Amino acid sequence: MTAQPSPHTLRGAETNFYADAAEQQFDVTILAQHVHVVAKPAEYTWSYGDGSALGPQTAAGGPLPQERWGEKTLTSHAYTQTGDFSVVLTTHFRGTYSVNGGPPLPIPGQGSFSSAPQPVSVWRSITRNYADDCLRNPQGQGCPGVAAPTP
Repeated sequence: MTAQPSPHTLRGAETNFYADAAEQQFDVTILAQHVHVVAKPAEYTWSYGDGSALGPQTAAGGPLPQERWGEKTLTSHAYTQTGDFSVVLTTHFRGTYSVNGGPPLPIPGQGSFSSAPQPVSVWRSITRNYADDCLRNPQGQGCPGVAAPTP
């Protein structure tokens, strides 16, 4: 699981989350029989750590170029509060198995596996507009040595 931006994001801005899940294959021996298992990610459930969740859904999301961070995506989330949150992704797999090289047979149901919690710190930002620059008004807000106003 990846978050963009990470590990810090802004309150009210869309944070893009995406999964990097792939098909997995396993070979095991059970009662002297060779069993081949194929598990494919089918759905994803996001728990964003602030009480909200998304899914299960089929979209895994995907990365955005840095200049597009903040855009709404199928898996993004906008936090309404500041703080530290733990995001957990649960990937739901569907699979097949074959015994001794036979045909693949469906495995009933799904296997669900959760990622380790990923910390995300949500910060607030303050935007101010100024009429001058520090060369014209060295005592103006935002200039070196001038105290910032209280929010």
